[in-house]
Parts: sequence; structure tokens; C-alpha cells
Amino acid sequence: MGNKTAGGRRPLAVVTGASSGIGLELARECVDGGFDLVVASDDGEIDAAAGFFRERGADVTAITADLSTADGVEALISAIDGRPVDALLANAGRALGKAFLDQDFDRVRGLVDTNVTGTLHLIHRVGQGMRSRRSGRILITGSIGGYVPGPFDAVYDATKAFLNNFSFALRHELKDENVTVTVLMPGPTETAIFERGDLGDTKAGVMKKDDAAEVAATGFKAMMAGDGDVASGLKAKLISAAANVVPSSVLAAAHAKGAKPWSGR
Repeated sequence: MGNKTAGGRRPLAVVTGASSGIGLELARECVDGGFDLVVASDDGEIDAAAGFFRERGADVTAITADLSTADGVEALISAIDGRPVDALLANAGRALGKAFLDQDFDRVRGLVDTNVTGTLHLIHRVGQGMRSRRSGRILITGSIGGYVPGPFDAVYDATKAFLNNFSFALRHELKDENVTVTVLMPGPTETAIFERGDLGDTKAGVMKKDDAAEVAATGFKAMMAGDGDVASGLKAKLISAAANVVPSSVLAAAHAKGAKPWSGR
């Protein structure tokens, strides 16, 4: 899919959360793989990222949009401007640390609206076009945390469990439509999500993490191969294996050791 299509255009990839971290690296993988881009983020850094992608030879449309809202998703759809989307990399997400009852519920709602509602809305809008053309690839950034009950990270891990599960269901629904669905399940990765999600005051926040570029390369390769899922990094693969045999109570206790804040509750 790295070559021009029959109409002479380069294929188009839409990447969300593309201003930093895994999303930035996924967009770079797309550019190096021959795609033009529509990229989105909810911060002002997306324009600088777009300049980086243009320097690598891509035609890029960049938009600042809050994908936790219906208006934000529709603004991204408008930026696509009716062009066929060859690959949708639904990567935008938020995290939120600390005990659930100590969290600000507006932030909890924003996390769910970004990770779940906004992701579903975007896939629904773009996926309909893929199905009608009988062509497309969808990559969803889930998490290995979706396999583990996550004390002090409970809502985030639950949203990722939703995405992991949803991806396999959607994949089955589209199996005869020539549209593939892949879920990327990273372990702890070096991104800004820990700082933004108030996870700096935890063992997980300061531990050595996987490199975002390596995670993205793994995910992009799996998407292009049409694989159903891929866990990136040794720790993610170990957690995936353990989740099938270790009781949930044990997994929850282990997760709490890494996610519980050192200060406060």
C-alpha cells in the first residue's frame, strides 16, 4: 500500500493523537510507508508535527480537535474532505491515575469520551466508507493494561479492555469486506501520557519504559500485514500470557504496586 493508487494518488492515512508519543511515531511510519496524512491532536503541537511529516515528503492536513466531543470528530471528518481513507490509526487516548473515588469526575468523563466514545465515533464514520469501497485498514491503540484489572488506573485500563474486545468483534464483522482491524497493545511506553495523567508519582511513572518508535513500528507492521493483534515489548507479552492463567485478584494486586501513588491515598 506504499505505492500510488490506480488513480495516481498516494494512499491516505488518518492518525489521531499524532503530535507526540506513539501517535507521532505511527504517523512517521505512515509517511515512510508512502502515505499522505490527515493528523489530529487536541493540543497546539500538531502543526509542528505536521511540518516534520512534510519534510519527509508527505502531503499533510493537520487539525487541532478534541476527539472526546462529537464536534471534534466531525471537524476531523471535514478535514478529510471526502477523500478515501486507506488507513485509520485511532490512537488518541488519555490516562488518569490515583484511586477512582479521588479522581475529578469531569476528567474521568473526558477519559471515557476520548478513549471510547470518540474512538467509536471516528471508526464508525470512517469505517462506513471503507466498507462501501471494500478496502481499508484500521489500527486501534489498545493496551496490554486491558487484560489486567488496574487499581489506581481503573478507568483507563477498563477503557482499553473495551477497545481490545471491540477490535476483535469489529474485525469479525468486516472479515468478508476486505477491511482489516488490528489492535496494538503496548506495555508501559515512554510518552507524555504518564505526566498528563497524574501518574508521575508512581513506580510505573518512573520505571524504564518501551520506546515509542519501536512500539509504533511494531503496530504499523502488524496493520500492514492485516494481523488481528500485536503486543509490543517483552513485558507486554509476559502480561498477556499471565492474564490467561493468573487469577484477576493476583493481577490487580500486582498492578496496584506499580500504579499506587507514593503520596496521598
